[in-house]
This record gives sequence, C-alpha cells and structure tokens, in this order.
Amino acid sequence: MKTFSDKVRDIVRKIPKGKAMTYKAVATKAGNPKAARAVRVIASDGSMRGCVRPRRRSAQQ
Repeated sequence: MKTFSDKVRDIVRKIPKGKAMTYKAVATKAGNPKAARAVRVIASDGSMRGCVRPRRRSAQQ
C-alpha cells in the first residue's frame, strides 16, 4: 500500500512540463483533499516550495 507521500510523488512526477497543478489538486488526487499543506514540491531551480525547509546544520555542530 502506497503512503500519501508516495502518491504525491507519483502525481507530481506526471505533471506535464509547462503545466501547473495546485497543492489542493495534488492532495485531492492522492486521496486526501484536506492535506494540501502536506504537499511538498521541488522547484525547477532545485529548491523546496510549498513547505518550510529544515535548517542546515553547520560543520561546527
């Protein structure tokens, strides 16, 4: 059985280049329309969008 995260990843990978899909649409398609805030997306520049990134640890810690 796929987790919600696995379903989201599969859906996001299938979004055609140049097309858009809202976080709510992705969450709904993954089976939980109220989980739109849980959807994480990687932007074309490689940065995280739609979520709060964890802080990077410095080498001194």
